[in-house]
Amino acid sequence: MRKIVKYNKLIRDRIPEIIKKAGWKPTVRKLKKAEFLKALKKKVLEEARELIRAKDKKGVINEIVDIQELIDTLTSEIGLSKPQIKKFQAVKRKKRVGFKKRLFLIKEEK
Repeated sequence: MRKIVKYNKLIRDRIPEIIKKAGWKPTVRKLKKAEFLKALKKKVLEEARELIRAKDKKGVINEIVDIQELIDTLTSEIGLSKPQIKKFQAVKRKKRVGFKKRLFLIKEEK
């Protein structure tokens, strides 16, 4: 009996090779730029959900690495350099600071 598993998601470049080695036949296509940008954003969300579900430090690290890879690819695709990111990050940090105080907003009233 033939088994088919559908994914319809962005994958890393070596995944088809890994699938073949496991005895499966992958079907893939190359995305156009606009599709790729949309898929990258969707993949960040997927990895963020996996980060939330991570149970230990190793799992957290693994998901951070995946998210960082996606962010690096996304910034490269839109022509944003690491120094530019650092500059925008510094501007935002100056306005709103960071997360060092571990603050958690419960509510605000007027």
